[in-house]
Amino acid sequence: MKIAIGCDPNAKSAKEEIIAYIKNRNLGDVTDFGSDDPIYFNVAACVAKAVADGKFDRGILICGTGIGMSISANKVKGAYAALCADVYSATRARLSNDANIICMGAFTTGQKVRELMTEAFLSNEFVPGCSSQIKVDAYVEYDKNR
Repeated sequence: MKIAIGCDPNAKSAKEEIIAYIKNRNLGDVTDFGSDDPIYFNVAACVAKAVADGKFDRGILICGTGIGMSISANKVKGAYAALCADVYSATRARLSNDANIICMGAFTTGQKVRELMTEAFLSNEFVPGCSSQIKVDAYVEYDKNR
């Protein structure tokens, strides 16, 4: 699995810890899109575009709360970014919502929880035909036509 990751300066150490976790757990090949730009939109848009274009399978974005990254990434057509703060949400983001990017907060979520959310997000797949399929189809169709 090819993973794109980025953050703002507030989350640089959190991002580096997640990169190390992904490598140690052999969860995929991770590419760092940076962390020095204080305008988090710039990093979020780059990661989201790379994922939406199919160059990467999944994306991970981290800022202080994850909120700004989530809002920013979701501006990119084909990017479906889920702000998560717990493992259950990270799991459901994939299983039920077919999210392709996870956003999380460096200030709002502890490192162990970020690690477990990352693993849950990367190791689960959307279940075609599940009860959420019609809901996912609706926002994908809307996204195509905007």
